Amino acid sequence: MKKYAAEGIGTAILVFMGCGSAVYLGCDAAGGHLAVALAFGLSIVATAYIIGSVSGCHINPAVSLAMLMTKKMEASDFIGYIIAQVIGAVLGAALLRIVLTLSNVPDLTGGLGANGFGGVGWLGAFLVEIILTFIFIFTILGVTSDPANSSIAGLVIGLTLTFVHIVGIPLTGTSVNPARSLGPALFAGGAALSQLWVFIVAPLVGAALAAVVYQAVAVSRGAAKERVEHRAVSAS
Repeated sequence: MKKYAAEGIGTAILVFMGCGSAVYLGCDAAGGHLAVALAFGLSIVATAYIIGSVSGCHINPAVSLAMLMTKKMEASDFIGYIIAQVIGAVLGAALLRIVLTLSNVPDLTGGLGANGFGGVGWLGAFLVEIILTFIFIFTILGVTSDPANSSIAGLVIGLTLTFVHIVGIPLTGTSVNPARSLGPALFAGGAALSQLWVFIVAPLVGAALAAVVYQAVAVSRGAAKERVEHRAVSAS
């Protein structure tokens, strides 16, 4: 249960800090845009070094799906992780709603930082989220594949989340995480809730594609390494 609790707490922190920065700073101005991107990225950096050794710090159903597909976690754990992440996201959004209500400060996003189609329509949003999630998950699979990277993995992953937000915020608000989208949408309602399906399905599709492509690349890389080693042995 410790790893499930860690996933719930980590996801709550991500939603509260990431969406909270959007709520209070806004995303229209360049300064606000970059600050929100950094808030999401730094949330990952912080939680990775806090709960990484406990649960692996997925705090994202898309990450857990990729880990399941690459055989880095069991199906039973996958289900537990998803439940914990959803509960954590709802808790984070609920806490943000409470703080926002008590502070009497206007919500500059109009919906707790919920994702939306923006000006790109549902198809554009779907494509954007697949691409951004693919990049994010592909990076995670690569940096976590070598234990030697363990000391810097959290930083690399956090910075990658930051740069996908820099591109995605003006388009969809950037999800790449179904749980992150679900929490705020439940409280925002309206368009955020009716458009939620895109921000659940597209990140999962992007994660699945990243897992498939990474496995193909990893196998090819492993085969090439074996050929090189075989030639070296033969030459000696």
